[in-house]
Amino acid sequence: MVSAIDGTLVLAQALLVLLAAPLLNGLIKAAKAALQNRRGPGLLQPAFDVLKYLGRESVVSEHASWIFHLVPYVYFGAYLTAALLVPTIATHPPLEALGDAIVLVGLFALARFALALAALDTASNFGGMGTARELAFAALVEPSLMLGLFALALPVGSTALGAMTDGSHLSASTLLAGGALFIVAIAETGRIPVDNPDTHLELTMAHEGMLLEYSGRPLGLLFWGAQMKQVVVLSLLAALFLPWGLGRDAAPIAMLTALVLYLAKLAALGLTLALVETSLPKLRVFRIPDLLGAAGLLSLLAVVALYVVGG
Repeated sequence: MVSAIDGTLVLAQALLVLLAAPLLNGLIKAAKAALQNRRGPGLLQPAFDVLKYLGRESVVSEHASWIFHLVPYVYFGAYLTAALLVPTIATHPPLEALGDAIVLVGLFALARFALALAALDTASNFGGMGTARELAFAALVEPSLMLGLFALALPVGSTALGAMTDGSHLSASTLLAGGALFIVAIAETGRIPVDNPDTHLELTMAHEGMLLEYSGRPLGLLFWGAQMKQVVVLSLLAALFLPWGLGRDAAPIAMLTALVLYLAKLAALGLTLALVETSLPKLRVFRIPDLLGAAGLLSLLAVVALYVVGG
């Protein structure tokens, strides 16, 4: 049974992630525009887009089943739950007792599987193509993510994200795992060179191809969920590799300081993604497994380093 104070923490972190998700996306878009010497959208534009879609009715294909209607809520709920498992401003997240790193990866897989079912439900050609690509990438991304997290969990003897954050330290294994998880972050957030979140060209899109049959409120939930996923992935990187400033007590000053530092780290990682997207070209589909395979190799080397050089 969740206590009153735990319920307050759950609500606070949920609101933090829900509000930060569109703002982070707006920051990345604005940074990309500045780096490319063009005028981009405002920081609040992704939030306005989500609100616009949430206020519209949905047009649904006559071939859609109940799966198509249910998936946006499953997708949104999976990433919102995942956000409550990741340390943000406190070392121990609100739902730490209910899940660990394995549950986090499972929630990612649940959201991806649900969206794949919805994309195939209407028998759309583009939906099928986007699903095939997304699941092919996932077959390489998810093992790399799991193995990278195991490399960080083995030294502390626990898969709890709070314990992994507490036990974070600079070592050869940590650096290798960090490189692997950064590549995973690029793939999971659908960023160049793996995917392009700003296009609907059928020759380049993967995740976006799975959303083409949606409109109105369900599309708004899917967009908001994808933005939350971006926050969750970057929050995971910040907690595991930049744990400085995480609050270890409930003192107001400590929590406020932790909040400011968390937002600064989130913004820094978002700007890093924007820089990577601007600096690298979009890879051909058949070259992407090479990049994702490199992430898997780095994760494996991180585990090996624990035993060869003692972490």
